[in-house]
Amino acid sequence: MAPQGEAAAEELVFYVNGRKIIEKNADPEEMLLSYLRKRLRLTGTKYGCGGGGCGACTVMISTYEPASKKIRHYSANACLLPICSLYGAAVTTVEGVGSTKTRIHPVQERLAKCHGSQCGFCTPGMVMSIYTLLRNHPEPTSEQMIAALAGNLCRCTGYRPILDACKTFCKESVCCQMKANGKCCLDQEEDLFDKEEKVSTSLFSTDEFQPLDPTQELIFPPELMRMAENQPKRTLLFHGERVTWISPVSLDELLALKAAHPKAPLVVGNTGVGPEMKFRGVFHPVLIAPARIPDLNVVKCTDDGLTLGAACSLSLVKDILTNAISELPEEKTKVFCAVLQQLRTLGGEQIRNVASLGGNIISRKSTSDLNPVLAASNCVLNLASRGRKRQIPLSDIFAHGVSNNTITPEEVLVSVHIPHSRKGEYVSAFRQAPRRENALPITNAGMRVLFEEGTDIIKDLSIFYGGAVSTTVCAKQTCCTLIGRHWNEQMLDEACRLVLKEIALPGSASGEKIDYKKTLMVSFFYRFFLEISQSLKAMDPCHFPGIPMEYRSVLEDFETRMPHSIQIYQDVEPSQSPQDPVGRPIMHQSGIKHTTGEAVYIDDLPSVDGELFLAVVTSSRAHAKIVSIDTSEALKGPGVFDIITAHDIPAANEFYYSDEPEIIFARNKVICVGQIVCAVVADSDVHAKQAAAKVKIEYEMLEPVILTIEEAIKHNSFFEPKRKLEQGNVDQAFETVDNIIEGEICIGGQKHFYMETQSVLAVPKGEDKEMDIYVSTQHPAIIQEMVAASLGVPANRIMCHVKRVGGAFGGKLLRTGLLASVAAVAANKTSRAVRLILSRGDDMLITGSRHPFIAKYKVGFMNDGRIRAVDAKYYLNGGCTPEESVLVAEVSLLKMDNVYKIPNLRCWAYVCKTNLPSNTAFRGFGFPQSGLVTETWITEVADKTGLPPEKIREINMYKKNEQTHFKQKLDPQNLIRCWNECMEKSAYYSRKIAVSEFNKQNYWKKRGVAIVPMKYPFGMGTRHLSQAAALVHIYTDGSVLLTHGGIEMGQGIHTKMIQVASRELNIPMSRIHFCETSTTTVPNACPSVGSAGTDVNGMAVKDACQTLLKRLQPIINENPKGTWNDWIKEAFEQSVSLSATGYFRGYNEYMDWEKGEGQPFTYFLYGAACSEVEINCLTGDHKNLRTDIVMDVGCSINPAVDIGQIEGAFVQGIGLYTMEELKYSPEGVLCTRGPDQYKIPAVCDIPEQFSVSLLSSSQNPYAIYASKGIGEAGLFLGCSVFFALRDAVTRVRNERGLKKPFALNSPLTAEQIRASCADAFTELMANNEAASTALQATSV
Repeated sequence: MAPQGEAAAEELVFYVNGRKIIEKNADPEEMLLSYLRKRLRLTGTKYGCGGGGCGACTVMISTYEPASKKIRHYSANACLLPICSLYGAAVTTVEGVGSTKTRIHPVQERLAKCHGSQCGFCTPGMVMSIYTLLRNHPEPTSEQMIAALAGNLCRCTGYRPILDACKTFCKESVCCQMKANGKCCLDQEEDLFDKEEKVSTSLFSTDEFQPLDPTQELIFPPELMRMAENQPKRTLLFHGERVTWISPVSLDELLALKAAHPKAPLVVGNTGVGPEMKFRGVFHPVLIAPARIPDLNVVKCTDDGLTLGAACSLSLVKDILTNAISELPEEKTKVFCAVLQQLRTLGGEQIRNVASLGGNIISRKSTSDLNPVLAASNCVLNLASRGRKRQIPLSDIFAHGVSNNTITPEEVLVSVHIPHSRKGEYVSAFRQAPRRENALPITNAGMRVLFEEGTDIIKDLSIFYGGAVSTTVCAKQTCCTLIGRHWNEQMLDEACRLVLKEIALPGSASGEKIDYKKTLMVSFFYRFFLEISQSLKAMDPCHFPGIPMEYRSVLEDFETRMPHSIQIYQDVEPSQSPQDPVGRPIMHQSGIKHTTGEAVYIDDLPSVDGELFLAVVTSSRAHAKIVSIDTSEALKGPGVFDIITAHDIPAANEFYYSDEPEIIFARNKVICVGQIVCAVVADSDVHAKQAAAKVKIEYEMLEPVILTIEEAIKHNSFFEPKRKLEQGNVDQAFETVDNIIEGEICIGGQKHFYMETQSVLAVPKGEDKEMDIYVSTQHPAIIQEMVAASLGVPANRIMCHVKRVGGAFGGKLLRTGLLASVAAVAANKTSRAVRLILSRGDDMLITGSRHPFIAKYKVGFMNDGRIRAVDAKYYLNGGCTPEESVLVAEVSLLKMDNVYKIPNLRCWAYVCKTNLPSNTAFRGFGFPQSGLVTETWITEVADKTGLPPEKIREINMYKKNEQTHFKQKLDPQNLIRCWNECMEKSAYYSRKIAVSEFNKQNYWKKRGVAIVPMKYPFGMGTRHLSQAAALVHIYTDGSVLLTHGGIEMGQGIHTKMIQVASRELNIPMSRIHFCETSTTTVPNACPSVGSAGTDVNGMAVKDACQTLLKRLQPIINENPKGTWNDWIKEAFEQSVSLSATGYFRGYNEYMDWEKGEGQPFTYFLYGAACSEVEINCLTGDHKNLRTDIVMDVGCSINPAVDIGQIEGAFVQGIGLYTMEELKYSPEGVLCTRGPDQYKIPAVCDIPEQFSVSLLSSSQNPYAIYASKGIGEAGLFLGCSVFFALRDAVTRVRNERGLKKPFALNSPLTAEQIRASCADAFTELMANNEAASTALQATSV
């Protein structure tokens, strides 16, 4: 081949949506995502995380294989696909699937009409995953459908409506609602519906869906077929700004390249090298892409196994193994089955479609799920280098840990041989991860045993673990020691000790779960022991007893199945006009645009001429003095325009919303890791980020560094004021009670993880200091105020525009204002438009989270379960600035009673000042924390009195018209209705009996069930926070333009506002248009927070419409038979104004903290949820089996939207209470900075049976059309899963005679569940001696 200097760079040829692309300057560092968005202006494909973890950027890739004459379609993450790897491929994006301009595709139509989008940001990725599946399988099974979505995250919907849309394509109907009575099998109880009420159970109608017609899809470009058939394959070479890409066509050429560039990595799917270069700053000047070499793609069945090319994708391997298993006798396929098991949960479909078998092996990551089982199974690697071929056992590459150099830099892994299993040989693979699918493992294992023929004597044994240390490890000595032993308890006992002794886990900095990993290692071996004992019995039942019946269920892993779901709501009155949309399940106004990718978000706005990109430079220290900032290197970088610091701010750098300031740029010192110190503007986001990495900041550490609540208490570091609520005589009450419990619970924070990261585009107008700010925020008015103050101009020069927000949940308020100010200051200094789009990692690092919480409580109660006294202290971790923290503390106090009447109560709330990024508002605003604390002590009282928790709840619940602990009146009638209806719909008591029955028959798996009631007070605390305004124009053609101060972030507010206007003006919704929320049309709007958007803006829209109708009335009276258009024309001719503003003054709410009383809330929402779970006591894993929710939402304006809000919030609650764990280094650096480390709920986490009912005939006189604000309330109900898990753990502990009271913290992760299910294996961690007898007892 030609040396590198002489070879001319190729033209890159590929197709996008049927259009030919010829790229003359392909840059190997450019990923398909940025190419589509920036170069081709196809912005439907979204940036969500940049690391292949969220699926927002999913596209379909099609390739043609001339040998087989087959076209292969597969989904892939555009953010990880280098464009250079696409030579000769056809790319289909969401725009190519369908659009409102041409025709929409059935996938897009059904997803929208089934209400499968809320904020809409993840929707194009969902569409592409489903679309690709349908291209390969026009009638998929529900298993295929669920698997196709495992790599796609959604933060809004809770997945249920997305799956509803998917079910319409599946060949077997997943629900049997087709029965004669139209009811679903879940609701066999006839009494589910009251006879006289008209209830409905469908939110969409399938008869209007267009059928799926596979013949209508885009064809594979014939030109690419001809290219593949006729062009001789030749080496491809692409030179970028910093990197060269070489794609050879033969093995010899590859080996020559490897000899010339021994350090160059081989890139196939880029799922390993890509994230390393992107997130870990690894740089490779040469990349070699071997995917087109036939030798690396071989698939060969031999007498003793399968040989698979190293470049085969994991999806291909999965298909090949599945096929082999179906054709070969069982005893030969043990290895294949074990490998296949690991492949099912490895990554999402998008990752498996591109990631290669060889890459997984060669990277030797300890998180590889395949390596332990491949190594244990004696797989062989076929290696080649120039003039040399050799074979080595795969296990060799793990022999001496990380320093292993078995494979030389010039060598290439050509293929892998996976052997058949032999008679008497058994292989198993295990893993435990923070989430069952699309998550890297905490620990995994591969194990194999071979017996002397016909006996249980171990002839050969191999055990490999992953996740333990930096690479896969082998328990070699253990295996040698055990050879010749019988497969019995003594062997098990010895094996567990030996493994723990042999595999020493290093204590690691990021607080890694050492004990949990060790427990898993022995638990996995125990499970292997049970499996093999069972297999021995199958071989020879006379000699081998097998394992007891109640142990067997643990051999089955939890599977993700398509959930059954049902939604029940009250139909509109028959007398309601068909044109009046209020109360009907109307599709989201932007639903179709979400699914076609036409909905525009901030980063989708076309680039402005001369636009610059901004990248922030953040502090790497938690508390330090800034000694110097050296920007010289950064300024030399390519494309760098300028660097912005605090000195460039014309006016205010600090904003005082309380005693201590919120800061734009750190000036002399930094007070948390992630604080913005300065910013770089450059001609592209890539150049800006490269330069930002070169800014050198010198620090001098300051004392103290306070990170945790405990440290804050020690240093007396708090934000003022501290708040207290008190009623009755607490101290006296404690003297008269029968019993007192004291306890403490920690509740971790939660990242908002909105799918659209923080985004701002600042465009200076060039005169009068005017500036347009396009921003993703919940509060345009505060953005306007902060930007104006920082630039020193009046607010009337700053125009803030918000079309829609890709998810917010409370995280796009003050923080966004500071980021917008950064962009505005840069735009002001450079006189250019500036775009600031945070990467996911920066977003998670810089912005705060939900407040972590520690509560200490003392509760006094009578033996009959009546709670007489509570004394509690709440400590919130506020972070480094006050932000909204004191308000959150106040709300946590006001709502802490949940649904319970507590006669004597004293409760304090303290906000800790720490060196973490400032924590902020998050859906539920303090109540999800204080509510969990209350339900925790309710459950502990139940444990102590021996009464069931639901009885304690009923005894202490508000029963009649009473006062809360801050003297506000309350009528709990609907609370009691929700509770009773939830009891009934969930069949709680019969299920409780069934759970006990299940638990008697299963030792290592246990079920738990819990029912939790809720009162969610609605209100802002002060009147001016709930005022609202609207502006309505009627044009002479009769069309209506509507705007108001509310922000659309997925909660459907614009849809509801158009419903309101449609009812008030008595015209169809199709005649009303909503353009955007802007400070130019509605000034001084309150933020869209606290579930109040619809309540207050609805009143304002109604007011404006009524004003207009009043003006039109005389004209209508004169011509009652006329049409709307006639009246409007006439009004214009009579000079009647056709524009009106509407206004709502807000609710009369107040709170006096001195007296501890007031009326901070306007009304109450009620609800109840019953959840059932199953846990695996050996791993701590769990599955959500069923949830029934009953919610009082008044009269729903749009049941589809409201049920979507309840389910979405509930699933976010599951995340908060059971999964989402924030981890910081001891220096205060956030370690969980993306979907790889931070796990939000995925499709596999939602309950397998999920029902939501809206309480019927509930009225609310205080809000628009008797509705209630529903956005936040559902989140707390996620704790029904937490308490169901607690119930399961309690049952385990009771069965094992563990009487000691135990505390569970939130999130209740697998690690905590495993530790609480104490057994011989957890004992081994504590002390090795006492455990041996215990182990004997545990085993059969």
